[in-house]
Amino acid sequence: MTDPISIIIVDDHEVVRNGVRAYLDTLPEFKVVGEAASGEEAIRLVAEHIPDVVLMDLIMPGMDGVQTTREIKKISPRTQVVVLTSYHDDIHIFPALKAGAISYILKDMKMDKLVEAIRRAVSGEVTLHPFVASRVLRSLRGENADEEPILADLTERELEVLKLIANGLTNSQIAERLVISENTVKGHVSNILSKLHVADRTQVAVYAWQKGIVKREQ
Repeated sequence: MTDPISIIIVDDHEVVRNGVRAYLDTLPEFKVVGEAASGEEAIRLVAEHIPDVVLMDLIMPGMDGVQTTREIKKISPRTQVVVLTSYHDDIHIFPALKAGAISYILKDMKMDKLVEAIRRAVSGEVTLHPFVASRVLRSLRGENADEEPILADLTERELEVLKLIANGLTNSQIAERLVISENTVKGHVSNILSKLHVADRTQVAVYAWQKGIVKREQ
Protein backbone atom coordinates (compact mmCIF):
# COMPACT_ATOMS: atom_id res chain seq x y z
CA MET A 1 0.00 0.00 0.00
CA THR A 2 1.35 3.42 -0.99
CA ASP A 3 1.96 5.86 1.83
CA PRO A 4 -0.27 8.96 1.75
CA ILE A 5 1.17 12.22 0.48
CA SER A 6 2.31 14.20 3.52
CA ILE A 7 1.39 17.89 3.53
CA ILE A 8 2.06 20.96 5.67
CA ILE A 9 -0.28 23.94 5.29
CA VAL A 10 1.28 27.37 5.82
CA ASP A 11 -1.07 30.35 6.12
CA ASP A 12 -1.49 33.01 8.77
CA HIS A 13 -5.28 32.83 8.44
CA GLU A 14 -6.69 30.04 10.59
CA VAL A 15 -9.91 29.93 8.57
CA VAL A 16 -7.94 29.18 5.40
CA ARG A 17 -5.87 26.48 7.08
CA ASN A 18 -8.94 24.86 8.58
CA GLY A 19 -10.84 24.94 5.30
CA VAL A 20 -8.04 23.40 3.26
CA ARG A 21 -7.28 20.79 5.90
CA ALA A 22 -10.94 19.81 6.30
CA TYR A 23 -11.12 19.06 2.61
CA LEU A 24 -7.79 17.23 2.33
CA ASP A 25 -8.61 15.13 5.40
CA THR A 26 -11.53 13.62 3.45
CA LEU A 27 -9.11 12.16 0.91
CA PRO A 28 -7.16 9.06 2.06
CA GLU A 29 -4.32 9.73 -0.39
CA PHE A 30 -3.32 12.80 1.64
CA LYS A 31 -2.13 13.27 5.21
CA VAL A 32 -1.82 16.75 6.69
CA VAL A 33 1.08 16.40 9.15
CA GLY A 34 1.17 20.01 10.32
CA GLU A 35 -0.06 23.57 10.08
CA ALA A 36 1.92 26.78 10.43
CA ALA A 37 0.83 30.38 10.83
CA SER A 38 4.29 31.80 10.15
CA GLY A 39 7.38 31.13 8.11
CA GLU A 40 9.45 30.38 11.18
CA GLU A 41 6.95 27.77 12.35
CA ALA A 42 6.81 26.27 8.86
CA ILE A 43 10.57 25.78 8.77
CA ARG A 44 10.50 24.01 12.13
CA LEU A 45 7.71 21.68 10.99
CA VAL A 46 9.44 20.89 7.70
CA ALA A 47 12.63 19.98 9.54
CA GLU A 48 10.61 17.70 11.80
CA HIS A 49 8.39 15.97 9.23
CA ILE A 50 10.18 16.32 5.86
CA PRO A 51 6.81 16.46 4.06
CA ASP A 52 6.16 15.70 0.42
CA VAL A 53 4.38 19.01 -0.16
CA VAL A 54 4.07 22.40 1.54
CA LEU A 55 1.11 24.61 0.66
CA MET A 56 2.58 28.09 1.04
CA ASP A 57 0.91 31.46 1.52
CA LEU A 58 3.14 34.39 0.56
CA ILE A 59 2.10 37.28 2.78
CA MET A 60 2.62 36.53 6.47
CA PRO A 61 3.91 38.40 9.51
CA GLY A 62 7.66 38.04 9.97
CA MET A 63 9.28 35.80 7.39
CA ASP A 64 7.33 35.93 4.13
CA GLY A 65 6.50 32.99 1.90
CA VAL A 66 9.34 33.59 -0.55
CA GLN A 67 12.05 33.50 2.12
CA THR A 68 10.32 30.56 3.80
CA THR A 69 10.27 28.66 0.51
CA ARG A 70 13.97 29.30 0.04
CA GLU A 71 14.78 27.99 3.52
CA ILE A 72 12.54 24.95 3.12
CA LYS A 73 14.31 23.93 -0.08
CA LYS A 74 17.63 24.15 1.75
CA ILE A 75 16.37 21.92 4.56
CA SER A 76 14.49 19.44 2.39
CA PRO A 77 15.14 19.63 -1.39
CA ARG A 78 12.70 16.77 -1.95
CA THR A 79 9.82 18.76 -0.46
CA GLN A 80 7.75 20.45 -3.15
CA VAL A 81 6.37 23.91 -2.40
CA VAL A 82 3.02 24.82 -3.91
CA VAL A 83 2.24 28.52 -3.54
CA LEU A 84 -1.40 29.08 -2.60
CA THR A 85 -2.08 32.80 -2.49
CA SER A 86 -4.35 35.65 -3.52
CA TYR A 87 -1.57 37.62 -5.21
CA HIS A 88 -0.68 37.30 -8.87
CA ASP A 89 1.55 40.26 -9.67
CA ASP A 90 5.14 39.99 -10.83
CA ILE A 91 6.64 41.11 -7.52
CA HIS A 92 5.20 37.95 -5.96
CA ILE A 93 5.18 35.42 -8.81
CA PHE A 94 8.79 35.49 -9.96
CA PRO A 95 10.52 35.65 -6.56
CA ALA A 96 8.44 32.69 -5.37
CA LEU A 97 9.28 30.59 -8.42
CA LYS A 98 12.96 31.55 -8.24
CA ALA A 99 12.98 30.59 -4.54
CA GLY A 100 12.05 27.04 -5.51
CA ALA A 101 8.25 26.79 -5.62
CA ILE A 102 7.14 24.23 -8.18
CA SER A 103 3.62 25.58 -8.58
CA TYR A 104 1.75 28.83 -8.17
CA ILE A 105 -2.02 28.74 -7.77
CA LEU A 106 -4.58 31.22 -6.50
CA LYS A 107 -7.04 30.82 -3.68
CA ASP A 108 -9.98 31.34 -6.01
CA MET A 109 -9.30 27.96 -7.65
CA LYS A 110 -11.65 25.10 -6.88
CA MET A 111 -10.53 22.43 -4.42
CA ASP A 112 -10.27 19.75 -7.08
CA LYS A 113 -7.72 21.93 -8.88
CA LEU A 114 -5.73 22.22 -5.66
CA VAL A 115 -5.80 18.45 -5.26
CA GLU A 116 -4.56 18.00 -8.81
CA ALA A 117 -1.77 20.54 -8.21
CA ILE A 118 -0.62 18.57 -5.15
CA ARG A 119 -0.59 15.30 -7.07
CA ARG A 120 1.35 16.88 -9.92
CA ALA A 121 3.84 18.49 -7.54
CA VAL A 122 4.72 15.12 -6.02
CA SER A 123 5.46 13.88 -9.56
CA GLY A 124 7.64 16.90 -10.20
CA GLU A 125 5.12 18.54 -12.53
CA VAL A 126 4.42 22.27 -12.55
CA THR A 127 0.97 23.80 -12.09
CA LEU A 128 0.42 27.49 -12.75
CA HIS A 129 -2.84 29.37 -12.49
CA PRO A 130 -3.75 30.49 -16.05
CA PHE A 131 -3.18 34.15 -15.19
CA VAL A 132 0.22 33.35 -13.70
CA ALA A 133 1.15 31.18 -16.68
CA SER A 134 0.39 34.02 -19.07
CA ARG A 135 2.63 36.39 -17.13
CA VAL A 136 5.47 33.88 -17.07
CA LEU A 137 5.10 33.29 -20.81
CA ARG A 138 5.14 37.02 -21.54
CA SER A 139 8.27 37.38 -19.45
CA LEU A 140 9.99 34.57 -21.34
CA ARG A 141 9.09 36.30 -24.58
CA GLY A 142 10.74 39.46 -23.33
CA GLU A 143 7.46 41.31 -23.07
CA ASN A 144 6.62 43.51 -20.12
CA ALA A 145 4.56 41.10 -18.06
CA ASP A 146 3.78 43.84 -15.62
CA GLU A 147 1.84 46.00 -18.09
CA GLU A 148 -1.18 45.56 -15.96
CA PRO A 149 -4.00 43.86 -17.89
CA ILE A 150 -5.95 43.86 -14.63
CA LEU A 151 -6.05 47.65 -14.73
CA ALA A 152 -8.27 47.31 -17.76
CA ASP A 153 -10.76 45.52 -15.51
CA LEU A 154 -11.27 48.69 -13.48
CA THR A 155 -14.10 50.98 -14.45
CA GLU A 156 -13.41 54.67 -14.94
CA ARG A 157 -14.99 55.41 -11.56
CA GLU A 158 -12.94 52.68 -9.82
CA LEU A 159 -9.78 54.16 -11.32
CA GLU A 160 -10.78 57.56 -9.89
CA VAL A 161 -11.30 55.99 -6.47
CA LEU A 162 -7.98 54.13 -6.76
CA LYS A 163 -6.11 57.39 -7.35
CA LEU A 164 -7.81 59.09 -4.41
CA ILE A 165 -7.01 56.17 -2.10
CA ALA A 166 -3.38 56.42 -3.18
CA ASN A 167 -3.42 60.09 -2.24
CA GLY A 168 -4.56 59.23 1.27
CA LEU A 169 -8.23 60.20 1.15
CA THR A 170 -10.71 58.43 3.42
CA ASN A 171 -13.98 56.97 2.17
CA SER A 172 -15.91 60.00 3.39
CA GLN A 173 -13.47 62.36 1.69
CA ILE A 174 -13.70 60.39 -1.54
CA ALA A 175 -17.49 60.47 -1.34
CA GLU A 176 -17.42 64.24 -0.93
CA ARG A 177 -14.92 64.70 -3.76
CA LEU A 178 -16.87 62.54 -6.22
CA VAL A 179 -20.32 63.60 -4.95
CA ILE A 180 -21.43 60.04 -4.26
CA SER A 181 -22.51 58.23 -1.10
CA GLU A 182 -19.98 56.70 1.27
CA ASN A 183 -21.64 53.30 0.79
CA THR A 184 -21.03 53.61 -2.93
CA VAL A 185 -17.39 54.37 -2.24
CA LYS A 186 -17.16 51.28 -0.04
CA GLY A 187 -18.55 49.23 -2.90
CA HIS A 188 -15.96 50.62 -5.29
CA VAL A 189 -13.16 49.96 -2.81
CA SER A 190 -14.31 46.36 -2.38
CA ASN A 191 -14.33 45.85 -6.14
CA ILE A 192 -10.86 47.38 -6.47
CA LEU A 193 -9.44 45.07 -3.78
CA SER A 194 -10.96 42.07 -5.53
CA LYS A 195 -9.83 43.00 -9.04
CA LEU A 196 -6.29 43.87 -8.00
CA HIS A 197 -6.07 40.85 -5.67
CA VAL A 198 -4.84 42.93 -2.75
CA ALA A 199 -5.90 42.76 0.88
CA ASP A 200 -6.32 46.36 2.02
CA ARG A 201 -6.19 50.06 1.16
CA THR A 202 -2.49 50.29 1.96
CA GLN A 203 -1.68 47.69 -0.68
CA VAL A 204 -3.93 49.53 -3.13
CA ALA A 205 -1.93 52.70 -2.55
CA VAL A 206 1.40 50.90 -2.87
CA TYR A 207 0.22 49.28 -6.08
CA ALA A 208 -0.85 52.65 -7.56
CA TRP A 209 2.47 54.31 -6.72
CA GLN A 210 4.53 51.37 -7.99
CA LYS A 211 2.72 51.38 -11.32
CA GLY A 212 3.07 55.15 -11.68
CA ILE A 213 -0.64 55.62 -12.28
CA VAL A 214 -1.03 58.32 -9.70
CA LYS A 215 0.83 61.50 -8.84
CA ARG A 216 0.70 63.14 -5.46
CA GLU A 217 -1.75 65.98 -5.29
CA GLN A 218 -0.43 69.37 -4.27
